[in-house]
Amino acid sequence: MGWLWAVFTVIAAAGQVARNAMQRELTATLGTVGATHVRFLFGLPFSILFLVLVVMALRMPIPAITGTVFTWALVASIAQIAATALLLAAMRDRSFVVATAYAKTEPVQTAVFGLVFLGDAVTLPLAAAILIATVGVLLVSWPRTDTGQSFTWAPAALGMASGAMFAIAAIGFRGAIRALDTESFVMAATVALVLGLFLQTALLTLYLLVADRKTLGAIFKAWRPSMAAGFAGAFASQMWFMAFALETAAKVRTLALIEILFAQLISRNLFKQKLASREAVGIGLVVIGVVVLLNT
Repeated sequence: MGWLWAVFTVIAAAGQVARNAMQRELTATLGTVGATHVRFLFGLPFSILFLVLVVMALRMPIPAITGTVFTWALVASIAQIAATALLLAAMRDRSFVVATAYAKTEPVQTAVFGLVFLGDAVTLPLAAAILIATVGVLLVSWPRTDTGQSFTWAPAALGMASGAMFAIAAIGFRGAIRALDTESFVMAATVALVLGLFLQTALLTLYLLVADRKTLGAIFKAWRPSMAAGFAGAFASQMWFMAFALETAAKVRTLALIEILFAQLISRNLFKQKLASREAVGIGLVVIGVVVLLNT
């Protein structure tokens, strides 16, 4: 059980990169908000299916959604909507792997928010792991001279703001999971996932009905790629939530920095973006940080 959270996190990171790649492709036709909505709208049915399977397997009642659970989930849901939109906006201006790296400043913020709002302790080894890995992703995110890119604050600000929102979302969902009255961490994670996706789907659907019905129609027309992105998002979130149920958000999100390795594979094979030597050093630091983390 001690290492189970790490297994869930690695699987979640791989699933999240796949979902980000699918959403990036959808941004061209659906726009930022439309591509953001895809992960929630098409992820919700899969999360409900996951819950049905969990109830059948565990033969346990679904825990009540209290005001505390709802509040944590609502804050987290809004933060995750904003985080996804900001990340996709950053990807329009920078490469896939670089935009992902900007957002990976999240663990530092997660550690702070977790300490303040949940009382999750930040030990010296954990702080060192976070620092090493974060320096690594910043090296990866620095502009490459061989592509003629120059540093601009807009994509950097968007990426780091995305990281802050992802940090708040992680803390909020962990808070919701901890507030659920159930003995099973799988049940708690799955109920929190359904609640979060329901809130996110309702909020973004309402927004699009009022502000952009054309995009909402386009989302349903692109149901095939959207369904794949929805499944990838729901599956990744299920893994994240089970990790959050077992370990602090700071440790989970620090280990999640291995996502940059998966992002690099996607970047090279799908988007034909090459790896610079400085980026290789940065990725090496991420790996070192992860090793330190797993030995804390």
